[in-house]
Amino acid sequence: MSVFSNKIILASASPRRKELLARHGFNFEAMPSAAAELTQDECPNPVELARQNAVLKAAQIAAQNPTSAVLGADTIVVLGGTVFGKPSDKADALRMLRALRGKTHSVFTAVAVVCESLGVKISDVEESRVSFKNLADSEIESYIEKVNVLDKAGAYAAQEFGGLIIEKIDGDFENVMGLPCSLVKKLLKLAFKKDPDFFCEK
Repeated sequence: MSVFSNKIILASASPRRKELLARHGFNFEAMPSAAAELTQDECPNPVELARQNAVLKAAQIAAQNPTSAVLGADTIVVLGGTVFGKPSDKADALRMLRALRGKTHSVFTAVAVVCESLGVKISDVEESRVSFKNLADSEIESYIEKVNVLDKAGAYAAQEFGGLIIEKIDGDFENVMGLPCSLVKKLLKLAFKKDPDFFCEK
């Protein structure tokens, strides 16, 4: 089994996901998905919500590019069963970070690989545990001023001034950034029976 091209399509505009794929040497192009994502009201289980949204993103781009391997991903922050998505504004970001301070939450990134022409649709989810410092409001406000939090699940980025707010991370750091490439490689190998290097720059 093979795909017609060794170039992956990343169904995302995320600069962090592009950075991670490039860091691992993948041959890819980014094509942001316009898929309508499910909400927690529609899918109460956070892990399943992330998985289904990753599949929806990949499937939407795969329908337009049927001979390509399309990679979709969805990252969510979860505390006590509640999903923290991207904040709507700085006040919402402040609310989220106040809720997360002094506690340990989960970061789930779902990864989906879809190739229409080969009938491939495979997905899995990675979890990391992130413990926040017990931050004062002034520390949270300072962090929000330093980082563009509005495009980040949970209103923070571990790779941007993460030491100001994060006590420790248990699990894959790339997962917290938004794309665990170890899981990407595992899924590509399962889906196409090829070494992931097949999809890397030669």
